[in-house]
Amino acid sequence: MDRTKISPSAVSERLPRKLLWVLAGLTLAWGFNWTAMKVALAEVSPWGFRTLCLGGGAAILFSLLRAVGTPLAVPRSQWGRLTLLALLNITCWNILIAYGVAMIPSGRAAVIAYSMPVLAIPLSVWLLGERMNARKLAGIALGLGGLALLLADQVSSLQAAPVGAFLVLGAAGTWAIGTVLQKKFPVGVPVSVYTAWIMLIGGIPIFAVAAVTESGGHPPISLQAWLGIAYNVFVAFAWAHWAWIKIATSVSVTVFSLSMLLIPVVGVLSGMIFLGERPSASESAAMLLILAALVTVVAPRRS
Repeated sequence: MDRTKISPSAVSERLPRKLLWVLAGLTLAWGFNWTAMKVALAEVSPWGFRTLCLGGGAAILFSLLRAVGTPLAVPRSQWGRLTLLALLNITCWNILIAYGVAMIPSGRAAVIAYSMPVLAIPLSVWLLGERMNARKLAGIALGLGGLALLLADQVSSLQAAPVGAFLVLGAAGTWAIGTVLQKKFPVGVPVSVYTAWIMLIGGIPIFAVAAVTESGGHPPISLQAWLGIAYNVFVAFAWAHWAWIKIATSVSVTVFSLSMLLIPVVGVLSGMIFLGERPSASESAAMLLILAALVTVVAPRRS
């Protein structure tokens, strides 16, 4: 397991090459997860679904950490910030997304959720003192331009399910705030240990509500829904949450935010392939703009 500790000084203005495979895996894992969630939530309640995902994901991580002998202790002075970060990044995000994606198409939910950079980047300038340069500004313009095209396709449809759209937008907001505070108030433990703890702590309110609301039993769940749950537990939670925190704590918020914009592209493609959700010409143009934005943060610096 990765023993690298979270540090406010460990910030890069480029995505290091050693993290390219992490970003590629995270993009595919979370991109295709929007479809997996849609399938699972057709048969499982949001509270029950998130309980299985968070509980299972945390159990896998803690088991692996114990197996390799990684200390699990958190400094006593940092439990408060750990709890706050868990509530923002895990509790709020997971419940808002679970209810939102049950109300609107998965591709649309992915696009709205990854409007996160619109809030995260200004917050990083204000709270973290991150500086803008020409390359960053170009990446932001390209990325947000692509996101605007994707959103433009969805505006008329949002009126049909405004609650779902606002729930997902709220999730994007809590993720943006949590990402910035995660950089401002780092927890002095390895990334893998931090990931396991925030999943467990962030899951506690969800476990409590599920224990009450799901006590009456549940109708049989199809194999398709169980596969969606299994994908979430092993891929989207146990591994992808570690990958997300690894990238988020290794680069600036701007670089991280732009790197995440490729995920809704995969989410849209996933909805097309597995759910029959139809793309448009503007979605294709948006994907090209987002890919161009990604180049600005992964291209090597000229010597």
